[in-house]
Amino acid sequence: MPAPALITLIVGDEELLVDRAVAAVVASAREVDPEVDVHDLVPAQVGLSTLVEVTSPSLFGDRRVVVLRSSQDLTKDLAATVVDYLSSPADDVNLVLTHAGGAKGKALLQAATKAGAHRVDCKGPTKGPERVAFVKGEFSAAGRQITGDAAQALVDAVGTELREIAAACTQLIADTEGRVDAAAVARYHSGKAEASGFTVADRTVEGRLPEALEQLRWSLAVGTAPVLINSALAGAVRGIAVAAQPPRGMSEADLAKRAKVPPWKMRGLRQQARGWNVRGVTRAMAVVAETDALIKGGGRDPEYALERAVIEIARARGIR
Repeated sequence: MPAPALITLIVGDEELLVDRAVAAVVASAREVDPEVDVHDLVPAQVGLSTLVEVTSPSLFGDRRVVVLRSSQDLTKDLAATVVDYLSSPADDVNLVLTHAGGAKGKALLQAATKAGAHRVDCKGPTKGPERVAFVKGEFSAAGRQITGDAAQALVDAVGTELREIAAACTQLIADTEGRVDAAAVARYHSGKAEASGFTVADRTVEGRLPEALEQLRWSLAVGTAPVLINSALAGAVRGIAVAAQPPRGMSEADLAKRAKVPPWKMRGLRQQARGWNVRGVTRAMAVVAETDALIKGGGRDPEYALERAVIEIARARGIR
């Protein structure tokens, strides 16, 4: 694996693809130096002193990977500092900038391009055939094959959220052998279990804790992967965050796009958002992130982690 470029520009708002692109840079850097330090930062964590510290050349020659997420949201002063850095980057720092790709923060985007940054575009699939192609790509990357009708059935069962589609592919690859056909998808992903994951999420953000826990236990009992359930929780919390405090003047269609739901679902989200405030949403988002880490290897009992998440998120609805 070749060493990563000194500057990598990851453009797009599809979170799964952005996360994968960042992970690829980190993995490449660790191939060169297993002890490389990684600083993964979001705008709220970045101050001028922090930025200067992590991007300054090391006195001991230690390599670093510095990831600046959502760089379009950096303050004007910080963005200017990054632009200055791009003109003369340190040779022991691999800087990774993620940018949503819109007009906001365009000057930084242009400066990174001018500096010769290695660009990675992360535009997710928006149409049915593109999602089917994504499923086929996931199987191909794992050295497996899936038929066209099976890929379509998987997309129909899981929905449009790319992270959920990817998680469903991972589960199906682990649970089957050989070429996957529509019959295998019907056995493992009939949609029943996935639907229960969304039911868990709906009951949780509505604060209906006993029902949410009952649905969680049923969902786990029928074999739904914990990562799918937590993904449903993440989607529900994200929707609440948008619906609870919609930006003034934003249309229903734009709100739906921001929440990553169909426009018809916004009315239900508005009802679910009643009783939520900023503190509660912030806490719920933190719980989802913690649970994601526990499910993906940071903890020993994913089912316990999910039960705790459901309880904590339902309680967050009542934070005042």
